[in-house]
Amino acid sequence: MSSLAPPTRTVAPPALHSTWTPPLAAWEAPTFTRAAQFRVGATSVLFVFAACSNLALLASVGRGRWPPSHLRPLMLSLVSADLMMTFVVMPLDAVWNVTVQWYGGDALCKLLCFLKLFAMYASAFILVVISLDRHHVILQPLNSINAHRRNRQMLLVAWTLSLLLASPQLFIFRAVRMEAADFTQCATHGSFSRRWQETLYNMFHFITLYVVPLLVMSCCYSRILLHIHLQHLRDKAGESYLRRSGTDIIPKARLKTLRMTVVIVLSFVVCWTPYYLLGIWYWFQPDMLRVTPEYVHHVLFVFGNLNTCCDPLVYGFYTPSFRADLAACFRQKRIKASARLPPQHAGDEHTNQG
Repeated sequence: MSSLAPPTRTVAPPALHSTWTPPLAAWEAPTFTRAAQFRVGATSVLFVFAACSNLALLASVGRGRWPPSHLRPLMLSLVSADLMMTFVVMPLDAVWNVTVQWYGGDALCKLLCFLKLFAMYASAFILVVISLDRHHVILQPLNSINAHRRNRQMLLVAWTLSLLLASPQLFIFRAVRMEAADFTQCATHGSFSRRWQETLYNMFHFITLYVVPLLVMSCCYSRILLHIHLQHLRDKAGESYLRRSGTDIIPKARLKTLRMTVVIVLSFVVCWTPYYLLGIWYWFQPDMLRVTPEYVHHVLFVFGNLNTCCDPLVYGFYTPSFRADLAACFRQKRIKASARLPPQHAGDEHTNQG
């Protein structure tokens, strides 16, 4: 967890991540295995899709009329965190698997490990802010006038906490060189004097990065669903004469935004839960690292990164304006491409289209 990648022999050999290391003679230098090649290929595909879709989403949210104005800064922050994951975590993971050992030096080792954790914290905490915003809007709709100021404050807290909680990476990671094996790795080797200290550090990040956000989001949406259910019951019992049907309990636009945010949160939980559970298993039973097939580690990490691609898909599904922006962008590119063609080719293309 401290390196935000499963402790596989390909990326971070156990001998360099633990204070209790086997003798050097018993350690084998990692290699670029076939499972790691699959991981690099899958990560490259995800990188291209995530970069294009999130950049398009960033432009669409910035100039579009949906989502509502008070929710727009939240979506922009979420897309920014996804872009950090896309342009920091994915390329670093792919290159690191190809090179196997670390060639970036000590300063870059510290910086990139910090940025990796910072991006993941930001993504999780901004989802918490979105959940709190939906909770407040649905349960206390009359106080929505202060939503802009409240969301700005929550976003400031989310980004600040992400920065503070990721900062220890700057001190515990370093470029460690094993002279006898002529091998250098970016690892936490030597930063913890006892094994339980490293386990405690990993558990702290697991709780703050996954457990706490999951509990807060679950609590928010559970209360929202309970509120909607009670409103339906009161409506059926005739307590509200102003409502003629259950669909009028919450405005359609607000209900649409609620559905979108629920799906975004669920995609985060589904994508990252297997990866975190695997990490816990390794912390308390490190010998399982040698038993578990290597491809399992790689597949679960790639599956976690899939969450970065889900947000634009979910947003596009619930936002016709985003799909219209993409269609207009493609039409504009086709027109520009046609304009650059020689006259005879442009005429041929026009004939073919006719």
